[in-house]
Amino acid sequence: MDNKTLSIVSYITLFGWLISFVIGKEKSNGLLKYHLKQSLGLIFFSIVLSVVLNIILMVTKIGILGIFGIFPLVLMIIGIINAANNVEKPLPLIGKMFEDKFSFIG
Repeated sequence: MDNKTLSIVSYITLFGWLISFVIGKEKSNGLLKYHLKQSLGLIFFSIVLSVVLNIILMVTKIGILGIFGIFPLVLMIIGIINAANNVEKPLPLIGKMFEDKFSFIG
């Protein structure tokens, strides 16, 4: 697989990220490294958001707040579109936080 394909696959769950990281380790370029960082940040954000929403929903019993759970899916689609267009553009709202993190990626 080429780096563009691996960049797209990295956004598809944690397993996709692991596949992209392992396969692209020896032939990665800046695009793949950038999207690996963005997608890993999105995975962490999704986990934190899920925990926070579950706590809020248990305490307040306001079910409409569950709609915020779709936000990571929207960000994933935006990330896939950016990767498919060979663009190193941060994800809205959370992308800037993860541009300089995860130094083990490169």
